[in-house]
Amino acid sequence: MKLLNLVRSRPAADSARFGVDWYQQQLDSMFSFGGNTYPISTTWSDGPREDIEHSYEQYVERALKRNGIVFACVALRTRVFSEARFAWQRREQGRPQPPFTDQFLRPLEQPWPGGTTQDLLSRMLLSADMGGNAYVTRNRLGNLRVLRPDWVTIVRGSEENPEDDPDGINATLLGYMYKPGGPGSQTPAQALLPTDVAHFAPDPDPTAMFRGMSWLTPVLREIIGDSGMTEHKNKFLQNAGTPNLVVRMDASVSPEEFKKFKEEASKEHDGLSNAYKTMYLGGGADVTVAGSDLKQLDFKVVQGHGETRIAAAAGVHPVVVGLSEGMQGSSLNAGNYSQARRNVADTTFHPLWKNAAGSLSRMMARTDGAELVADVRDVPFLRQDEKDAADVQQRRAATVSSLISSGFTPESAVEFAATSDWNKLEHTGLVSVQLQKPGAGQFDDDGVEPVEETPDE
Repeated sequence: MKLLNLVRSRPAADSARFGVDWYQQQLDSMFSFGGNTYPISTTWSDGPREDIEHSYEQYVERALKRNGIVFACVALRTRVFSEARFAWQRREQGRPQPPFTDQFLRPLEQPWPGGTTQDLLSRMLLSADMGGNAYVTRNRLGNLRVLRPDWVTIVRGSEENPEDDPDGINATLLGYMYKPGGPGSQTPAQALLPTDVAHFAPDPDPTAMFRGMSWLTPVLREIIGDSGMTEHKNKFLQNAGTPNLVVRMDASVSPEEFKKFKEEASKEHDGLSNAYKTMYLGGGADVTVAGSDLKQLDFKVVQGHGETRIAAAAGVHPVVVGLSEGMQGSSLNAGNYSQARRNVADTTFHPLWKNAAGSLSRMMARTDGAELVADVRDVPFLRQDEKDAADVQQRRAATVSSLISSGFTPESAVEFAATSDWNKLEHTGLVSVQLQKPGAGQFDDDGVEPVEETPDE
């Protein structure tokens, strides 16, 4: 009740919902071609373009569901990320021990009726990708629930003095308010304590204290541009696969005659079904090409550059996603693909897995010191790394064998191979036989060590 009172008296400063519209303005309403000036034709657009707003719903509807590049990047991220499993892990002297599982992991293995760990991780990353944040909590039945991020408000302030500045040095996380339907709905808000919510925000918002930021935000214009290029291609094909044409009529042609001619020409030549038809014109009519075809626009290169920027913001390499710029040249070589895949795994997925496990550990705390970790040993995306791990183990085994042969104890040699700490090595006092004279240390039947004879000079 104390949290609810604090929320009612404080503005929703960290709400994940925004109301900023981004509309690209036309710089000029006229263009010149062949010494003549023409108004921008409405053949290629259906009116003012609706750009993507900074909101969770707009990101989902206009970016994820309508842009193939965004969907491909998000699909790769969720498919690989959801392959991990959770386990417990203890540390001894700062070194991680083998992971293990028990019955306490059941909420993560079956988060809701019919749900799996893969479902939980997929929804967490989707919420974080689109809304910058993922909020996981338990309901009254003990099942986990991934809350819609734009329906959650982060409440911050001072527990000692609610009147303190929520941005002050004493400000802390007080809790979360979940309002089904969003801020404008009439549904009562539900207060949640910090210990009741696992807050997953892999990309922090630099302007907020606790809120995360969607990776789509920095590349909104790239997404809009890519969608515009796709629309440009579709309009080009709808226009019979030809550039824009300017038809000039003689001054003696009346407006009624021009309108009739335009209707007949559009009927006979617009659309893919009328492609490559011969256009017949009456007296006084002249046709001029006013535009470029897709080859002249270098369409593939222009759109490919935008795709690469979107993939870079998503943290996935174009060659791994299968984008146009990654499917040519030396990028397709096995070695280059392996390096790209390893870069994605090291810089994107491993930090995401570690962050997710740390976020969920707030709801899965143990008293015996074991921490929640993501077990990625069976992730297919990382199978190539098993070969590298085997090479490392082989080199460590060779190091252990060499140390034992040099007289160090087997236990200290194994510990050194695991920690690289020279202080762990303990010597037995024995040295390798190669450092002794031949026959040294051997005794005859009477227990007398033979004396080496010096040859006569």
